[in-house]
Amino acid sequence: MKDEGNKTNIKLLLQALVVGICTGIIVGLFRFGIEKTSAFWLYLFQLAHQNPLWFVAIIAGFIAVAVIAGYFVKQYPHVGGSGIPEVKLQLQGKLHLQWLPILWRKLIGGILVIGTGLFLGPEGPSLQLGSTIGQGVGQGFKQDRLNSRILLATGASSGLSAAFGAPLSGALFVLEEVFHNFSPLVWMNALAGAIASNFVVSNLFGIHHALAIPYNYSFPIGLYWHLIILGIILGLLGHLYKIGLFSLKKVYAKITFLPRWLHGLIPLAILIPIAYFWPIITGPGNRLILSLPHMITKTGWGLVGLLAFFYVMRIVFSIVAYDSGLPSGIFLPILTMGALIGATYGLFMVRIGLMPQRFVVNLVIFSMAGYFAAIIRAPFTAITLITEMVGSLLHLMPLAVVAFIALLVDELLGGKPIYGLLAAAMDTSSDRKANYTGQADQMTLPVYESSKLVDKRVSEIKWPKDARIRMIHRDGDDIIPTGQTVIRGGDMLVLEFDSSQRGNVYSKMKDLQGVELDG
Repeated sequence: MKDEGNKTNIKLLLQALVVGICTGIIVGLFRFGIEKTSAFWLYLFQLAHQNPLWFVAIIAGFIAVAVIAGYFVKQYPHVGGSGIPEVKLQLQGKLHLQWLPILWRKLIGGILVIGTGLFLGPEGPSLQLGSTIGQGVGQGFKQDRLNSRILLATGASSGLSAAFGAPLSGALFVLEEVFHNFSPLVWMNALAGAIASNFVVSNLFGIHHALAIPYNYSFPIGLYWHLIILGIILGLLGHLYKIGLFSLKKVYAKITFLPRWLHGLIPLAILIPIAYFWPIITGPGNRLILSLPHMITKTGWGLVGLLAFFYVMRIVFSIVAYDSGLPSGIFLPILTMGALIGATYGLFMVRIGLMPQRFVVNLVIFSMAGYFAAIIRAPFTAITLITEMVGSLLHLMPLAVVAFIALLVDELLGGKPIYGLLAAAMDTSSDRKANYTGQADQMTLPVYESSKLVDKRVSEIKWPKDARIRMIHRDGDDIIPTGQTVIRGGDMLVLEFDSSQRGNVYSKMKDLQGVELDG
């Protein structure tokens, strides 16, 4: 039986590599398409500076983009947005999607939308593209439900890895924020797929760090008080971003002069003057981030004000663009806003004589991790992601300090993970009565030290209806539970239930444990 299980795991690992390779090819095409369309629109705006008649072509092109991408979303609503909430709900068993219609619409729609220069990123769509490939591979190999979900999660980690060239972060984000399962079977396949996809895109685009910002000075311990202040600012502004994101959704809901699927016309109309006057701040933000080290070598209150203005522009317009429902992501825009906060704060402190100018670039990098941690609520991913994207292991401690303080501030303000909130707003599974299929399904859930289940016997717990504990993973051993088995912190519970009840069982276990399973 053990040999048979090993053979099954090896087959699954080989399929995970297939998912990673295919995801690398598709996301590589996605990135290439965005680069080319972005260059095309920047060229048109350059021509418009010389001859205003080119605005006719720009306006016509933007209308075409809004209509095509909007129609895709109208056909399949889950093509819109980043796609990460959809992947979360799929893994929880609360959402079922057709993979192929989502795949090609997300690919084309994302290229058209993100390439225009809207303050939107490719990483969420890349993750969803990978998840659809994982779903397709699982169906092609006729995998059972458990392995199909593992392949879907593998595709998600592969997509994020290919988008940023960050395999560790791709796997860690899926484990920390999306799948919430650190079992060896999950992380091994997720990491294998992420490495394979990164290998593919590295061959397509070359080996280089996405945000290769040079910074050679270690941040002095004596200046760590800046990290505390900066972390507080990042936590407050990150919380404000989430409030703004959900508040503007209500405003869009009240717009009646345009059908919902054409709301993309609004941010594209606003983009025209922004792209004409400030092309450097358009797009996901990587161009702006890479230009900051040069900008912050200068001094003056005018530059401090300009960077603060850029931040306000980025936070307002990124919310306007994302809430329009177009296919897009918020990862890189979040990092860009964090970088601007760090640069603004650093130069302000330089101007009042409280910091040497050479350390401002450090704050730019630390702030990206802090802002990400406050909004996404995945601090380990934040630290690993910035480390991989910048390409330096020299400054993990200050990265961790800023990320922790920002996360703590958001926690004290009652903040929640943004993708969990988006998924909850999208989830309607509790309104439907599932039809029993008669097919068994499984779910593996961690028991945290703070869980209400800790130190209780199995017989003392009122488990979800139609679910039973099949096994407990504890310290590398597999325990077949009885009514007298005591549950310990750190256990992994394997629950078995009817496949139609997955979403209900997940929600009830979340309430039963008394702790968040959503990161």
